[in-house]
Amino acid sequence: MSEPSAQHPPGRGMPPEGLAPGTPVAGRFTKWGGGRHWEWVGRYLGGDEHGHWWYAPVGTRCARPGADFVESSGWVSLVPHEGAYAVGFYPAHREISIYVDLTTEPRWCRREATEATGATEAGDDAGPEWEVTMVDLDLDVVLTREGHLFVDDEDEFAEHQVQLGYPPEVVALAEHWRDRVHAAVAAGEEPFATVGHAWLRRAEAGEGAKGADGAERPRDAARGTGRGPGDGPRMSPPAGIRARTGGVDGAGRALGWAHV
Repeated sequence: MSEPSAQHPPGRGMPPEGLAPGTPVAGRFTKWGGGRHWEWVGRYLGGDEHGHWWYAPVGTRCARPGADFVESSGWVSLVPHEGAYAVGFYPAHREISIYVDLTTEPRWCRREATEATGATEAGDDAGPEWEVTMVDLDLDVVLTREGHLFVDDEDEFAEHQVQLGYPPEVVALAEHWRDRVHAAVAAGEEPFATVGHAWLRRAEAGEGAKGADGAERPRDAARGTGRGPGDGPRMSPPAGIRARTGGVDGAGRALGWAHV
């Protein structure tokens, strides 16, 4: 969905050169109004024309209020240069191949630490120096390993517009990117066709990746067989048509790009 170019603006708090490969990165979702949601820690892989990528290996702890578990599979997450969403790409043995969480625009942040205590300026001494944050807006675009594509949690989205008081512009933002992402996945556009799972295969192989300066990156490969977590009703809507369904189960939802 990104236009290829030689350079990419830092934007959203990310340094122009990206981060050093292997840098720990915390993913932190919140709910509208500031409530905590899914959080986990991975390691930065690199950047390309689509955005910035990081990897959460097997054994990654995923937590939110009332839920806490250790993941049995690794996955790769993407925060795009442009757009109000985040994406998870999952390995071949999982039910879900791609899970896109619709969110507010993600923001990268360097959590400054004090010399005396090592605590951040925010008063939190837990977690890595770098984090990416966003507000979960309920809607998810899901692609199963069999190629079934649907939009999940439209009922929750409708409820939260009232319960949480989503402003009209936030509703419009989520609906806009829901439609754009769904169309892009249905059309086989990158990074959804091959690029995301190429990053995952590279991370699983332990090859690492270079930074966002255009050095070594995964190459597009023949369409892969990436999978993801989750389970639930399956639908095969025509390209460009959103299907409404109960969607995946709690564990699958929790790990939708990585965990929302």
